[in-house]
Amino acid sequence: MFRRTFWFTTGVATGVWATTKVNRKLRQLTPESLAATAANKAIEAGGRIKDRAVDFALDVRDNMARREAELGDALGLDAPADRELPRSGRYAVLENRNSPKSSPRYAEGSAYPTSPYNRNEDH
Repeated sequence: MFRRTFWFTTGVATGVWATTKVNRKLRQLTPESLAATAANKAIEAGGRIKDRAVDFALDVRDNMARREAELGDALGLDAPADRELPRSGRYAVLENRNSPKSSPRYAEGSAYPTSPYNRNEDH
């Protein structure tokens, strides 16, 4: 009698366990559950890709700064640079195009060569 009760209880427990396991698996295979699982995996993958991209960008920035320092040392560019641009000594002068003298002219000290059109007028 004890043997029959043991095997009956074991069978009932196995049936309940198997039914629970099958129902759980069926709930995982519904379209809503599959969509939620796919969305979660996509979010996780996107986070991993973003982390890798940020790490790569930081590595590139560090190596770029190191290489710039190496080039600065090699070329002797470590001296503080003057941030202002040099001023040009000459500036283009705009004239009235309707006048007979419509060729471009340059003011004194211009960085541009004199125009061949106004060479006769300068001399």
